[in-house]
Amino acid sequence: MEKDKKKLLRKMVKPFEKTSYTKSTIQIIHTIIPLLALLVASGFLYQVHWSLAIISSICASIFLIRTFIIFHDACHGSYLKKQKHNDLLGNVTGFLTFFPYRKWRREHLMHHAGSGNLEKRGIGDIWVMTVEEYQISSRFKRLTYRCYRNPFVMFVLGPFFLVFVSNRFNAKDAKTKERTNTWVNNILLLIIYGGLIYLLGASQFFAIFAPMVFISGMIGIWLFYIQHTFEDSYFEESSEWDYVKAAIDGSSYYKLPKFIQWITGNIGYHHVHHLNPRIPNYALEATHDNVTPLHHATSITIRESFASLKFKLYDESHKRFITFKEFALKQKQPS
Repeated sequence: MEKDKKKLLRKMVKPFEKTSYTKSTIQIIHTIIPLLALLVASGFLYQVHWSLAIISSICASIFLIRTFIIFHDACHGSYLKKQKHNDLLGNVTGFLTFFPYRKWRREHLMHHAGSGNLEKRGIGDIWVMTVEEYQISSRFKRLTYRCYRNPFVMFVLGPFFLVFVSNRFNAKDAKTKERTNTWVNNILLLIIYGGLIYLLGASQFFAIFAPMVFISGMIGIWLFYIQHTFEDSYFEESSEWDYVKAAIDGSSYYKLPKFIQWITGNIGYHHVHHLNPRIPNYALEATHDNVTPLHHATSITIRESFASLKFKLYDESHKRFITFKEFALKQKQPS
């Protein structure tokens, strides 16, 4: 993509940055109120039968995902016009979704700044090893990577690790303000959820909250995975890396049915989001539809997305992901 065309593309999407207080407010109302209502309903339904509380909790996961999208937009400063309002909203929705605002915001912005850059992996992204890195790794590191990339570990154990371990601690280089924000989040979670366990009992508490957290976490990790892990995804060294190409070629357009698109806050238009993170979630679809060059991004259907589970290693020489089986066959070939 030529330099002038890249500048033009960024200029074409800029008008969609506009935040609408009306749309944002309506989205907050029809997301957070149903979330809280379903959690309260789960408490009453548990008195009838525990299975009804679980069903209600599963329904609540839909709105927890949408709450996370609002949190995500607040982290980018795209949801409300004033940064202090985004900060407040981010802290509230971060508490509801079990994500400390300042920690996740910093890590996620770093992900955007270096997505697809082979020299800036490791913060706010899925662990990706290149063929060469895997080749020279110790047996223990290879085993660790294989375990990490196993679907059961990533999508079943992953949500619990994310909520109870990863989100609870800051990186060594985190500043005091971020550390304080994380520990305030942790302490509030302990007080409020500890109090709920005391009042409701462990069985009722977990029937209400565990299905919601698990399902929304699993879907969230899946979305993050599929948005950057597809066969010809974009990765380059810093000297060759390009922000626009990383957005268009390294982020997928996940074509979802309208209802699932609504649940996930249009995040399937991930190529648009990476090109301009200041565009609020409710404007991503319109941006894609009205800016023709965006139609050339890699589109993936739900059926096609499951094929991405087999991709494990990035082959720099061929600019594509490969499977462990392909790697093994390469090793057997004479050099």
